[in-house]
Amino acid sequence: MPILVIRQTVALLAMALVQAALLAAPVRAQDAGPYAPTSIPLRIEKVGEQPIHFSIASTGVPGSVNEGNTSNAGFVITSDGVVVFDALGTPSLGWALLREIRKLTDKPVKYVVVSHYHADHIYGLQAFKDHTSALIVAHERALEYDENDETADEKASERLRQRRAALSPWVDRNTRIVKPDIVFKERMTISLGEKRFVLRSAGPAHAASDILMLVEPDRVLFAGDIVQNGRIPFMNSDDVDTASWLRACEEVTAARPSFVIPGHGMPSAVAKQAIDFTRTYINYVRNSLRPAVAGWLDFEQAYKDVDWSSYQSLPAFGDNNRGNAYRIFLELEREQLRGAP
Repeated sequence: MPILVIRQTVALLAMALVQAALLAAPVRAQDAGPYAPTSIPLRIEKVGEQPIHFSIASTGVPGSVNEGNTSNAGFVITSDGVVVFDALGTPSLGWALLREIRKLTDKPVKYVVVSHYHADHIYGLQAFKDHTSALIVAHERALEYDENDETADEKASERLRQRRAALSPWVDRNTRIVKPDIVFKERMTISLGEKRFVLRSAGPAHAASDILMLVEPDRVLFAGDIVQNGRIPFMNSDDVDTASWLRACEEVTAARPSFVIPGHGMPSAVAKQAIDFTRTYINYVRNSLRPAVAGWLDFEQAYKDVDWSSYQSLPAFGDNNRGNAYRIFLELEREQLRGAP
């Protein structure tokens, strides 16, 4: 087993123990205001002594056991207000995140920046839209994510129906898709108080609307799902482009962040290690399947021939890996037909 995977497995075991302790604790409904109450409190941590906070979620797929809390989020408190990054996967969780912010400051939430429009990151926007005056900021391709449209990326209406069934009562008939107020194409900078928030397009990679947010002068990077540390990423979408995703990983490395907060998995002050997990996994799948594509083998045989032992014990392997491999297999076929390297 690669050393990187061993390190990640140790970190995940520690994380699992924390989550197990939370689940074993006496169940106490959290005040969810106008939304269905939750029983598992958010795990909020801080980056050193800076007013930069983040929540760490379960590394599994959304379900009743984790109450839909499977993506990380964060917020930065400045002298002039708060910037939030992602809003979690249910309105109840969005409300819980807002309550955590209110425990620390009464300054207004000015912006909610969305890493990409996938359900596990955006349903919590409803709480911020309904209970703050914050402006929601996203990439311009987030505007494609609409209940009434069919897009190449995650289909909003189908996903909402699925989550209403899988995450009831936290996602229900009143849960709605909240659209961004401000969009950009390549780059945008928000200055608030003593902080600068540099937003940069990173997709299409994991999603059409991927962005990164670098907090200056601290060089803390909110990476969204471009970085998924110790969890098998979800790649089974028509908009996934792993070649572009690898380039985004290189850009993240080149930015030399002091601390990385991934969309899923453990944040890390060892930025390269966190980034390398995702990059190594993508390269492993691509390189393992490439000979089969070159030899015109069928996918079933190609998948069977790959040694998955280094990854099969990690969170979301059973849910994501086969679909990821099939999506990458198709991508490699397209590259071959185009004569791409």
